[in-house]
Amino acid sequence: MDHRLIPSRRGFLAAAGATVFAVPGLLAADPTKTPAQTEGPFYPDKLPLDTDNDLLILNDGSTQALGDVTHLTGKILDAKGNPLSGAVVEIWQCDANGVYLHTGDSKGKQDKQDKNFQGFGRFTTDKTGAYYFRTIKPVPYPGRCPHIHFKVKKDRKDLLVTQMYIAGEKSNEKDGVYIGVKDKKERESITIEFAPIKGSKKGELSANFDIVLGFTPKLD
Repeated sequence: MDHRLIPSRRGFLAAAGATVFAVPGLLAADPTKTPAQTEGPFYPDKLPLDTDNDLLILNDGSTQALGDVTHLTGKILDAKGNPLSGAVVEIWQCDANGVYLHTGDSKGKQDKQDKNFQGFGRFTTDKTGAYYFRTIKPVPYPGRCPHIHFKVKKDRKDLLVTQMYIAGEKSNEKDGVYIGVKDKKERESITIEFAPIKGSKKGELSANFDIVLGFTPKLD
């Protein structure tokens, strides 16, 4: 199975990302570029068999991961604000207990690790540059404020690695990676509101993170 594509069993996720939870992308004439940030030590050292865009359900399981359900949308744009279609967006984050899908972090924490959380996902952008994930609101762990890691690829080339953060999170200002972004506009561009979805009986959230590359890719 090509895990860059959405499995048909979860086709509803694609529709949800394109309609109910879609938020307009950047329209500014000169959009602020998304700053590059460290990949960190916990990019999965062994990818899960399930790498689709729903991080809450593993394979054909029925038990949902712990955490605040978040519908994460956005667009991948070039330096001029044009959408980049066919880009592979990868995300990874710790589970609701603060454990990553990485042997260097999960070793000795098996009793804490949420075995139902995928921890990593992929999505290939459509012609409008849009992506969609169903995941959880990130949580803090010792030394870091809540965040989600992103990597953008195209034609097997890494274009950008960055992280997104929660607007209004007090621990942001104590996080060395976050405050390492000195440009105010760039820092604001990675600080995203997690808003309650109106009418959701389960308290689900939505977040929209547009990623602007600092260049226009010249790809094969």
